[in-house]
Amino acid sequence: MRMPTRSILSFLLVFVFSAMCWTLQAQSNSGSISGAVTDPSAAVVPGATVTIENPVSGYVRTTQTDGTGRYQFSNLPFNPYHLSAKATGFGAVAQDVDVRSPIPLSVGISLKVSGASTTVTVESGADLLENDPTFHTDVDRGLFQKLPLESQSSSLSSLVTLASPGVAADSNGLFHGLGDHASNSFSVDGQPITDQQSKVFSNQLPSNSIQSLEVISGAPPAEYGGKTSLVIVATTRSGQGLTRPTGDVAASYGAFGSATASFDLGYGGKNWGNFVEADGLNTGRFLDPPEFIVFHDKGNEENIFDRVDYQFTQADSVHLNLNYSRSWFQTPNAYDNLNVSNVVSGGAGPDPVLANVGNADQKSKIETFDIAPTYTRIFGTNSVLNFGAYVRRDAYNYYPSGNPLADLGPPNLQTSSIAQYRTLTNAGLRTDFSYEKGMNNIKVGAVYQQTFLRENDSLGVVDPTYNSPCVDSNGNAQPGFSNPAQCAAAGLVSNDPAVNPTGTYNSILTPYDLTRGGGLYSYFGHTDVKELALYAEDQIKTGNWLFNVGIRGDLYNGLTVARQAEPRVGVAYSVKPTSTVLRVSYARTLESPFNENLVLSSSGCSNAVLAPLLLCTAGVSGTLQPGFRNEFHAGFQQAAGKNFVFSGDYIWKYTHNAFDFSVLGNTPITFPIDWHNSKIPGFALRADVPNYHNISAFVVMSSVAARFFPPQSAGAGATVGQGGYPFRIDHDERFNETTHVQYQIPGGKFLRPWISFNWRYDSGLVAGSVPCYNVTDPNSGCGATSVTLPNGQPGVDLSGLTADQEFEAGLTCDGIKATPTTPLPTPCPAAGLTSNLVKVPAPGTENDDKNPPRIQPRNLFDAAIGDDNLFKGEKYKWSLRLTGVNIANKYALYNFLSTFSGTHYVTPRALSAEVGFHF
Repeated sequence: MRMPTRSILSFLLVFVFSAMCWTLQAQSNSGSISGAVTDPSAAVVPGATVTIENPVSGYVRTTQTDGTGRYQFSNLPFNPYHLSAKATGFGAVAQDVDVRSPIPLSVGISLKVSGASTTVTVESGADLLENDPTFHTDVDRGLFQKLPLESQSSSLSSLVTLASPGVAADSNGLFHGLGDHASNSFSVDGQPITDQQSKVFSNQLPSNSIQSLEVISGAPPAEYGGKTSLVIVATTRSGQGLTRPTGDVAASYGAFGSATASFDLGYGGKNWGNFVEADGLNTGRFLDPPEFIVFHDKGNEENIFDRVDYQFTQADSVHLNLNYSRSWFQTPNAYDNLNVSNVVSGGAGPDPVLANVGNADQKSKIETFDIAPTYTRIFGTNSVLNFGAYVRRDAYNYYPSGNPLADLGPPNLQTSSIAQYRTLTNAGLRTDFSYEKGMNNIKVGAVYQQTFLRENDSLGVVDPTYNSPCVDSNGNAQPGFSNPAQCAAAGLVSNDPAVNPTGTYNSILTPYDLTRGGGLYSYFGHTDVKELALYAEDQIKTGNWLFNVGIRGDLYNGLTVARQAEPRVGVAYSVKPTSTVLRVSYARTLESPFNENLVLSSSGCSNAVLAPLLLCTAGVSGTLQPGFRNEFHAGFQQAAGKNFVFSGDYIWKYTHNAFDFSVLGNTPITFPIDWHNSKIPGFALRADVPNYHNISAFVVMSSVAARFFPPQSAGAGATVGQGGYPFRIDHDERFNETTHVQYQIPGGKFLRPWISFNWRYDSGLVAGSVPCYNVTDPNSGCGATSVTLPNGQPGVDLSGLTADQEFEAGLTCDGIKATPTTPLPTPCPAAGLTSNLVKVPAPGTENDDKNPPRIQPRNLFDAAIGDDNLFKGEKYKWSLRLTGVNIANKYALYNFLSTFSGTHYVTPRALSAEVGFHF
């Protein structure tokens, strides 16, 4: 039965309004613990201090028992915890508690009189090991507050990239989990968000609103669908239980004129709470630019987040999340975007059509809001029902230059100007029921969501040499003519295929050629994507075994239709004498297309006007189809006492219909594309030292191959790999690692600073646009640039790159370096072509699968030093933090002419200082 769209929206509005009227504790991805603290005679102990902590994630909270001796911890991320209590005249008592469902746990604590046995003995390593088949990383706010992050405008992406294994770092907040292009999803307090979250697609949830993250990089349990290479489960901050107002005010200033300001406040009682945060950023380096020198890269961002909790009976509670974010930013320019008149004429002098058009001045604005209420009902002591609704909307505006002709890029990059306004509205209902009894922890649920896509685009040709009606005797396009009938009188040759068999003139484009008096072509596309998911899972614990078994059914109805049953299974075995956990898991998943520009990418290549402007690959047209994946994991976890734990997984994924993106010229506008299949093997490792003599550290490392197989079956954009051979896609990286070390200097009378340090190593993403030489390997992308020099030696033709692009790639020919305005001699001897920024394969060795061109390996170092309580205040505290990103000022690239994001440099050295007031 198909529910009308109007009915769905009406229901959502009623639900949201009702929730707000209740003035809005429980949600589907966090739990709670409560109980009483008693003495040996069973009398309650008021004023006892109870602490709960997870030493690996860094989560720590402390509370006092009330007049009846009771304590309560709510909003606990699913994790094992160490629970301890102490009171005057009594010895400390500790025990381990495992929070694995939203069902509230009741844990009584009995204190011992001082001098008796004071501590409950726990098993060796019990605080660090998790008997869980799913590989994941837990990060709490206490850690990421001290982690130097590369990007202020996408701090959540930076956090996931640094703290999670298997993540390849990319520009503009993009991160690629386990070999897939940005196939990541968020679950925010149980609300699924599967749309893109990098800074050029949407506005991320502000990191200041997050209490804890669980990053699932193993086979996902049945409750998660959509984009599942990485599932980021976020638990937001709550004011419940904060009986006095608690908050922070902070401001910072640093490199590139970057200024931030933030404020947060939490307040509540036993049954209610409110947490609100607001922050803003203004910077001269919002996006990662195509030049190491930063210009035309200003941007700003504003966020406000509010979470309201209200428990109106022992069994019933409501939780509401509200979020609004806005960002505005310029598209960074390359030197090629300056004085485009000379670019099109090869520097020979101003082109008459493009004279005085000025520099490119492209900009974007993104507005995002999210409303997500959840109702929770507790049945008895072992069952919980959650019912939630959500409405989330991204409105994306892309503005061309004031004079569209200034948007012209190099001939191999951008020939058209585009304006875009698109909206993505995601509305849904979700419900889940959890039941825990004996060895079973059962969860069943359903999610229905509808995504409303509206795409408005205006395009026009801005290159006077593109689609020219006339050419000279050598076939060179001649600007200044609007009709093939004008060619003969000017002594030129018609470029009309009807007259000239080699002609390329397309009369359909003439009305939309801005250099010949034409106007813009307007496109409007829309669709509603309807998705229904049903799932059931059971976590079965028996002895040292733990089984996760589940089944998920996904029904996808967008531009195409897909139905799929997806079994999920995982097994873990705990070898307690050696503090070891062995695990294996499997997941079948439905892979749905990216929603951003989905309609235009699916229909544009069959549109006579759009196909050439979108640089569609010949023979590729049609609607993007959902795919499917079989995913296998095998790994183990090993603890050494309470000071070290190691976890690792081997990964193998096979995907039919594998997704990627292509980029439109020098813009942040991208189109989803569809490949026949992909094979992704690799491994991911993580080691933690929670706290050893005031030192804490972690290391994450991975090696994941991203092998894609043509043909490209759908999607706009000129792409690679059409020869039938496998290739490494441009987010493939052989190896990366992050090492983070943090030291808390022992307390002094006035200062007690901490120091943290990051070392990030990336072996380099694939850079398929790097020119090279190979004429023997059928799976080589060097054919277009391989030439023979007059002396018979191999050479590389560099004419396909502008001088600036050669400079961006750091190319050198026989010791001569390219500059932004002076190209290298071409052709260049293949043996003499080198670079300090990209790896050019030796002549005759390039292979798109085994040895593609890559970005040169890079080591980036970040550091921070701070003090959280400068003046040793009890109630009011001042903090100071100094941060340095890329402190060695490493000159390095993220990517070079990538098909999905272009060229971008890592940030130069960036120093900042932050002062904060905490109450």
